[in-house]
Amino acid sequence: MFKILPCRKFLGSKEVYEKAKIILVSFPLDHTVTFRSGTRFAPSAIRDASYSLEEYSLLTERNILDIPFYDWGELELPQGDLSTSLKLIEAASETIIGDSKSPAVIGGEHLITYPVIKALKNKFDNLVVFDLDAHFDLRDSYYGIKYSHATVMRRIAEVIGVENLFQFGIRSGTKEEKDFSAGSNLHTLSSKSLEEALLKSCDRPIYLTVDIDVLDPAFAPGVGTPEPGGTSSREILDFLSFLQNGNIVGFDLVEVCPPYDPSSITATLGAKLILEILFLIGKNMMDKNP
Repeated sequence: MFKILPCRKFLGSKEVYEKAKIILVSFPLDHTVTFRSGTRFAPSAIRDASYSLEEYSLLTERNILDIPFYDWGELELPQGDLSTSLKLIEAASETIIGDSKSPAVIGGEHLITYPVIKALKNKFDNLVVFDLDAHFDLRDSYYGIKYSHATVMRRIAEVIGVENLFQFGIRSGTKEEKDFSAGSNLHTLSSKSLEEALLKSCDRPIYLTVDIDVLDPAFAPGVGTPEPGGTSSREILDFLSFLQNGNIVGFDLVEVCPPYDPSSITATLGAKLILEILFLIGKNMMDKNP
């Protein structure tokens, strides 16, 4: 059985799990990072940074206090035991989904997305995944390892079908990954590309996963695998604003690495992105059920 540890709650969290429609939880997995480790420290850094932000969103014209989300806390993981950690993440995700709530996850490394998707797929057979990332993460294995943050999207493609994977902002990968991606939907990070992806999705349930390294290191230096040539913070906020018309049933933000994050630049940006996505999901829920 999994255990949720109490922690400082994200800005605007409701007080009771049962009354919330969105459950924020952190999965501090940090097992397979291939360059700079430390993502397990991200959830506390992001929660702390959230208190530097305003409660009101100019984008959605909503107050975070009106959004029905609850910060459940942090999943206790046995560092060093990857298999057990993935099972615990899937079990915690299944609990949230089984309670008819939407998961909002703070990582941790990108591999956390895989067990969350496995849990969601049991409820949404026609699930679509929107992946914002600098890297394909489509390797079949990495130095013989099948479950890694470098293989996570390959494992997810096996669960949902590669044609239901939409990747945005990719600028790094191997020829093997590029060849495999021919069966997926590869896009630039633009409103036009997102509109095309949303049109293809046809109101299907969408899971949004945001690897913070989709941004240029100038805007997000505190990551495990920085990759030059990425988007700006303004561009990604504009991109997210177009998701107001998407049927988002859950999301995560991953790969913030506090040991390499001067002045909490990346953690603050991560908190801002989480906040705005919470606004978008909450707004959709409130518009449907005023």
